[in-house]
Amino acid sequence: MRFLVDAQLPPALARLLADRGHAAEHVADCGLEHASDRAVWVHAGDSHACIITKDEDFAVYRMMQTGGPAVVWVRLGNTSKRQLLVWFDGLLPSILAALERGEALIEVT
Repeated sequence: MRFLVDAQLPPALARLLADRGHAAEHVADCGLEHASDRAVWVHAGDSHACIITKDEDFAVYRMMQTGGPAVVWVRLGNTSKRQLLVWFDGLLPSILAALERGEALIEVT
C-alpha cells in the first residue's frame, strides 16, 4: 500500500508505515509541506497514494468526487507524537482492511 502523510501529522508516521512494509512519504519528503491541498491531492492521485490527514478539506474532497485518492481522516485531538504513533499502529490493520475493501474515506477516531 502507498501512503502520503499530510503536513499536520509527523514525518515519523510515514517512517512507521515504511517500517511496516508500505511505501510512505510525508509531504515534506516530496516538497509539498507548504503546498495547497489541491497540489497534495493531485500528487497523491498521480502516485496512487492514500492521503493520511487531519485536514477535513480532504474528507470533503473525497466525499464530493467519484475518483481520486483514498483518504484516512485522523480525528484524534492533540496528543504526543509517541501516543499518536502507538494509536495509529494499533488501528493500522483495520485501516488496511478498509482500504482493501475499496473504502474511499476512512475516518479514524
